[in-house]
Amino acid sequence: MKKVEISVRGMSCGHCVSTIEGALTQMDGVSSAKVNLEKNKVTVNLDTTKIHVLQIEEVVNGLGYNVGCHQVI
Repeated sequence: MKKVEISVRGMSCGHCVSTIEGALTQMDGVSSAKVNLEKNKVTVNLDTTKIHVLQIEEVVNGLGYNVGCHQVI
């Protein structure tokens, strides 16, 4: 398991939080996703043998948000 923090622009409310967290936690290989609105970041715990962080970023972009950089924490 890896923990990755992804910068996301365009989040502003609880609906954004539930949309992103809900979509990501349904992905095979993602065990948890937690949005921090104040920091404009989402922290994801993922199994890198099942999913790559770029797939997660594609989903977030597809939801209408803008993904910035990511880092493993």
